[in-house]
Amino acid sequence: MPTPLDPIVSEFATVEEAEAYDQWFREKVRRSMADTRPRVPHDEAMSRIRAKLEAKIKEQERSGS
Repeated sequence: MPTPLDPIVSEFATVEEAEAYDQWFREKVRRSMADTRPRVPHDEAMSRIRAKLEAKIKEQERSGS
């Protein structure tokens, strides 16, 4: 049976959920650190994200959503 966690102390319902998330997160970090692609400076990454968001907003405005 799963071990419950106190919702005031943890965002996870059970110890098993917390451990599964921790394992998933550590794997994401490991893969990111092993990635050999060139790094993207923060300002450039934010500029790309802003452009995508603006395009999405314009697309929604055109479709009437």
